[in-house]
Amino acid sequence: MTAEVVTTMQCVEIAHSGPPEVLRVVERPCPVPGAGEVLIRVAAAGVNRGDVAQRTGHYPPPPGASDVPGLEVSGTIAQLGEGVTAFRVGDKVCALLTGGGYATYCTVAASQCLPVPTGVSLLDAAGLPEACFTVWSTVWRQGRLKDGESLLVHGGASGIGTMAIQMAAALGHRVMVTAGGPERCAACIELGATLAIDYHREDFVQAVDAATHGRGVDVILDMVAGDYVARDISAVATDGRVVFISFLGGRHVQFDVMAVMQKRVTLTGSTLRASSSAFKQSIALELAEYIWPKIEAGAICPVTDGVFELSEVADAHRLMESGRQIGKILIRMPIH
Repeated sequence: MTAEVVTTMQCVEIAHSGPPEVLRVVERPCPVPGAGEVLIRVAAAGVNRGDVAQRTGHYPPPPGASDVPGLEVSGTIAQLGEGVTAFRVGDKVCALLTGGGYATYCTVAASQCLPVPTGVSLLDAAGLPEACFTVWSTVWRQGRLKDGESLLVHGGASGIGTMAIQMAAALGHRVMVTAGGPERCAACIELGATLAIDYHREDFVQAVDAATHGRGVDVILDMVAGDYVARDISAVATDGRVVFISFLGGRHVQFDVMAVMQKRVTLTGSTLRASSSAFKQSIALELAEYIWPKIEAGAICPVTDGVFELSEVADAHRLMESGRQIGKILIRMPIH
């Protein structure tokens, strides 16, 4: 196959920090892949809370990254940069980006691409990279989840949460979650959680205590922080680990240091976007070994809640901000 020749693309600009209405579709020059990169003709992009934070001025792109929002895409490789041998033009891939996904074309390091798993549509594959990379790097790398250990996921019905449930369950772990409302709790159970705690009506500390006969849970994946932190420390087992990936409940917290010391609790966290390409490559290799076979076997499936056209990007952000979605929100690119 010969490489496509493209000079312009459609993409989403953030005109200025503000509500979803500041997102606008414009035309820009198409990026050119550098050494070790590929140009992807984008089929769809995933919508993440990081995109919302960037739009509101709270999560600027790291140095050198595109100012176009969008941290994950699926699509077809259109051009290869110098030195790329792992892929060919025409290959269907999904990729983790540092930015630039809300566009009909984007460039990314080839090492951050994975093939679209057999049995997964090109559209749905856009919802895999950010969740899979985040969950693997936090739960298994930082949280050191081991065989026989249990996991508690806050926000179990979110894009990250639905993937964390499936990945942990597929690898043989007991998974508990918090979620808002009966419908979202039921969805989590269907995906493989053994306990879904409705945070509108139940105290997760008491529920975990009862479910584990007072032992606690080994690893907690927390995207809430705020007043959840002190409660996490109560719910986690001795030698347990709490990993933070966001702070929807507030970034400044208070907790009992003595409780951390007595239980030997590890509190840690990370942001994936600014991590090095080498780090992301290492995660991609582990996903290819441990998770992609589970997806192709049907044990893990992308969960897509809503699909919006590029012109409807503001509506996609409104749904994300509402917190009503179960799974991922995607933006489908126009045919080009």
